[in-house]
Amino acid sequence: MRTRLAGALLSVLALTLTTTACGGPSGTGSGTTADGADGSSRGSRNASPVSDRLEPLAGTPSPELPVTVRSADGRKVTVERADRLVPLSGSLGEIVFTLGLGDRVVARDVTATFDEAAELPVVTRGHDVSAESVLSLRPDLVIAEATTGPAEAMDQIRAAGIRILVVDPAAGLDDVGPRIRAVADALGVPDAGRKLTTRSEQRIAAVTDSVPDEDPRPRVAFLYLRGSASVYLIGGKGSGATSLLEAAGAVDAGAESGLEKDFTAITSEALVQAAPDAILVMAKGLESVGGVDGLVEIPGVAQTPAGMDRRIVSVEDGVLLNYGPRTDQVLTSVVEQLYDTESGADSATESDSDGAA
Repeated sequence: MRTRLAGALLSVLALTLTTTACGGPSGTGSGTTADGADGSSRGSRNASPVSDRLEPLAGTPSPELPVTVRSADGRKVTVERADRLVPLSGSLGEIVFTLGLGDRVVARDVTATFDEAAELPVVTRGHDVSAESVLSLRPDLVIAEATTGPAEAMDQIRAAGIRILVVDPAAGLDDVGPRIRAVADALGVPDAGRKLTTRSEQRIAAVTDSVPDEDPRPRVAFLYLRGSASVYLIGGKGSGATSLLEAAGAVDAGAESGLEKDFTAITSEALVQAAPDAILVMAKGLESVGGVDGLVEIPGVAQTPAGMDRRIVSVEDGVLLNYGPRTDQVLTSVVEQLYDTESGADSATESDSDGAA
C-alpha cells in the first residue's frame, strides 16, 4: 500500500497543495458510529474492529533448515539460520508472527502496529530502510517487499553477507496464500505455511459468503487522506482496494469510473463521475481531516450519495490493504459498516478445520 502511494504522492503533491479541493480542518473522529448529532457516520455502531493482537497457529513450528528458495527479485536465497529475523513491512511481520515464529523477530517496520511487535526497534520509516540499524541487529534473514528501498541500503545489507528474501507485493485477496507460503517456505516451516493459508482463505470465504445480496451493488470510493499534508486522493485501478471491495459485494467506484492511475487528486468532477454510495478511508486519514464532518467539507464529497448519506467505512491504517492473516477481520469490518450489519463476524471463525488457535 505504502509503495503504491509513493509514486502517486510525488506526482500529485504539487496539485493537491494548490487545488481548492483540499479543504478540511484537523481534528478527530473514527467515522464508524451511527449517524447522530455528534457528526459521525451511518456505519455500524458495533462494527467489529480488527484485533490489535494476532492469532498465531497452535504450536510452535521448528524450522527445518537449510533451504534454498527463489526470491521475487530473481535471486536464489539459501537460508541456513532463522534465529534472528527482520521483516521490512508490517504485513510480512504479521505473517512471521502468525506462523508462530514471532520470538525470532528482532526488529520491525513502522507499519507493524500489532501489539506483539510494539517493543521491537523500528528500522524502516516511510519506506526508507536504515541499513545501519538492520546490520546492528545481526539478522540471519531480512524479509523485504519487492519495492523495499532505497536500493543502496539493500545493497549494503547484502554486501555484509545478510540473506534477503524479497516477496511479491500484495495487490488483492488472491495474494494472501502465496505470500504466506513464500515466507513459510523460506523459514523452513512449509507445513505451517499451508495451515495458515488454509485457515486464512477459509475465514475470508466465510465472510464473503455472509455478504448481503444488494442489487445494484453499492459503489464505494477509496479515498486516501492526509489533511496535515493537504493530500487528498481517490483510488483507481491498482490502488489495491478493488479486490477487497469486490469481496464485500461492492463496486470500486474509482476504478469503474475510468480512473486509470493508482491514485488521482480528488476533484469535484472525479467524485461526481465516481458517484460513490459509500466512501472507504483509513482511520488516521479520516481523523486527519476532522472526521466525517471534515470529510464532507472537501469539495464534491457532500454532493455524492455517500456524502449525503454520510455512509463512511473506516478501517485501521496498518491492516486495511495488508492482505494477510487478518484480512478476514478487515473484510468483516468493511461488510458490517457498509451494510450496517453484524452478520460477518461470527461466521469468519467457524470454518477453521486445522485446529489452529
